[in-house]
Amino acid sequence: MAVAFLFPGQASQFVGMGKDLYEASPEAKAVYDRADDVLGFSLTEICFSGPEDSLKQTAVTQPAVFTHSMAGLELLKLRGVKPDAVAGHSVGELAALVGAGVLGLEDGLHLVRARGKAMQEAGEAGAGTMAAVLGLDDGAAETLCAKAAEGDVLQAANFNCPGQVVISGGVDAVRRAVEAAKAAGARRALELPVSGAFHSALMAPALVPLQEALEAVVFHPAVVPVYPNVTGEPTQDPEVLKDLLLKQLTSSVQWTASMGRMTEDGITRAYEIGPGATLKGLMKRIDASVEVR
Repeated sequence: MAVAFLFPGQASQFVGMGKDLYEASPEAKAVYDRADDVLGFSLTEICFSGPEDSLKQTAVTQPAVFTHSMAGLELLKLRGVKPDAVAGHSVGELAALVGAGVLGLEDGLHLVRARGKAMQEAGEAGAGTMAAVLGLDDGAAETLCAKAAEGDVLQAANFNCPGQVVISGGVDAVRRAVEAAKAAGARRALELPVSGAFHSALMAPALVPLQEALEAVVFHPAVVPVYPNVTGEPTQDPEVLKDLLLKQLTSSVQWTASMGRMTEDGITRAYEIGPGATLKGLMKRIDASVEVR
């Protein structure tokens, strides 16, 4: 039975997350303590006690989700569970790279700090937002974006599962798309409470700081295939993975395609490693035969 490790992204966070792991496992506690040291602030306190407004800040959310995933990864290692493949949704791709041996914990913390800070600043600099569109196929969602853009940035950001696409771009363009979605055949469309237009061209200001951070880190060949968001095609090439991690900022998350390719390649069981169960729900829509724990 081939096993995948799946790592969630932003929006899976909640106050109190990871506290049970921290209190039950010295290995998980060591991960959180190291995160506090590397990040230069008490991530542990924010994760465990809030306030929620602080946890929702992208510069905090991304390290928080990553650190929770790293703690969970340590617990699976203790149980002797190893992956045959890995993937991560958006910022979860950084955790997946650690899971595949491309990065160590400390390098991952440095990169997630740089990524979160750069994306928060890009969001603050540009008037952007995102919306979930339910009930349209991928092509129809892209057509909706093309028609509603009217010269503004608007693109499909996350192809999460059949019938669930998140769009991203300028505030006015996203709201035009939300208004037009029902007429285009969508069951529902709703704007999301996010701080920026992630995975769109409006994230371009974040590229330079993330590239600088990436250049300071050595990527090692992956010990198992990684299914990157940008292509959905498995690779173990460290330079390809580094390049795609940068491109991911302004590109769509091809989660449906990634999971479909994984199952074609023989994955039959997966572990969602991180807060929440978002990826478990998506997999049920993509391929219900895959058991996700």
